[in-house]
Amino acid sequence: MNIQVSLMKYAINYLSKFSSSKKNLSRKLKNKIMRMKIEKKDKFLLYNSIPQIILKLENNKLINDKNYSLSKIRSFIQQGKSKFFIKNYLIQKGVEKLIISDSIKEFEFLNPDWERDSAKIFIRKKKLIKSPENNQENLTKMARAGFSYDLCKNILKSN
Repeated sequence: MNIQVSLMKYAINYLSKFSSSKKNLSRKLKNKIMRMKIEKKDKFLLYNSIPQIILKLENNKLINDKNYSLSKIRSFIQQGKSKFFIKNYLIQKGVEKLIISDSIKEFEFLNPDWERDSAKIFIRKKKLIKSPENNQENLTKMARAGFSYDLCKNILKSN
């Protein structure tokens, strides 16, 4: 079937441009099928072929949720994001909760103070000013970003 090959090419092309989880790629493929101007029975066949396409990509190591989650964790830490934000983002992208928790534990084992470093980056990027008048305002900004209260207080005191 020529349409399945084009769908596989679309998936490979998408993965060459963007990093993705299996569930997110599945969503993208479904959207692509919906936009195609083909008969309903062909669309149905293509929907059913999505798991096979994802399995082929996974076997060829083009898609891996564990690597995806680790790369996103590294990226978000450099952006000053909290553990809470990272977890929610990965859940939204369709990564399994077990993979997320394993990835975070693995990252915490290698970098025990990563969330503290990330909070310092957040403070620098948001230009939070150290002063008694702004302390409550700074705490609320950091709390909305997903950092824990204790971490916020400790960092704002030491910063």
